Amino acid sequence: MATPEQVSGDEFDYEALPSNYGLGANMLAGAFAGIAEHAVMYPVDLLKTRMQILHPANGGLYTGLTNAFSTIYRIEGWRTLWKGVSSVIVGAGPAHAVYFGTYEVVKDLAGGNVDDGHHPMAAALSGASATIASDALMNPFDVIKQRMQVHGSVHKTLLQCARSVYKAEGLQAFYVSYPTTLCMTVPFTATQFVAYESISKVMNPSGDYDPFTHCMAGGLAGAVAAGITTPLDVVKTLLQTRGLAQNEEIRSAKGLFNAAAIIKRQFGWSGFLRGARPRIISTMPSTAICWTSYEMAKAYFKRQLEG
Repeated sequence: MATPEQVSGDEFDYEALPSNYGLGANMLAGAFAGIAEHAVMYPVDLLKTRMQILHPANGGLYTGLTNAFSTIYRIEGWRTLWKGVSSVIVGAGPAHAVYFGTYEVVKDLAGGNVDDGHHPMAAALSGASATIASDALMNPFDVIKQRMQVHGSVHKTLLQCARSVYKAEGLQAFYVSYPTTLCMTVPFTATQFVAYESISKVMNPSGDYDPFTHCMAGGLAGAVAAGITTPLDVVKTLLQTRGLAQNEEIRSAKGLFNAAAIIKRQFGWSGFLRGARPRIISTMPSTAICWTSYEMAKAYFKRQLEG
């Protein structure tokens, strides 16, 4: 059987969704993409979290990305770079299944698959809808992940961390950052999907399966979206790690605007750019891996269903 790369656009209409291409296949492709994305880039995500902490414990202050990596590796060992990865692996599969499943359904309903034309509004709407649905599922896992990533964290396992946070702060601790997460991820995802669809149309107007296009378009789209939404990511990190903060004002942070005011008061406008470099550096390959994995799995499932 010919591979997707060997099949022409006339024989293999990759972008259009056939009637027998079910939601389950989209969700499986999304789950595969999510796990691949988060697992591969996890160490850089940990560095980003460490650098965004406003008042770290002794030994947790870094001068830059390289310094953070070398310090953690030298003092805490290489295993620390993967601390908390179990949380994203457990959460990323279901969350990304919901994410891409919602994306394809809304995109189809919004007319994004009607013809070969460019549909930026359909892409933005489907992306925003996808992130609202998936973040509701992923937010608790993200809280656990960051609690385990922080320098000096005593949490050893996913379940132990979850029980500890729930006992000390209640269920609200897992969702206190959800409004902020949505304020960040909705524009992030909308921007990313529009950029991805736009770049893909320019690089691959025929809509054929093309791993190079998916990789480049995904990486560039992720970089643009990450740069724009970094300030909100700093706020989200503050809210999700407030229970471990040594600063009393941060420990009592209530929500998006209160957390933003604390950052501005204590660190000025530059505080909103903490961790911007590792965020962009990690997001580019993350989104490239995510989109490439998703499109690869999607192409595989379509070939199986069609032939």
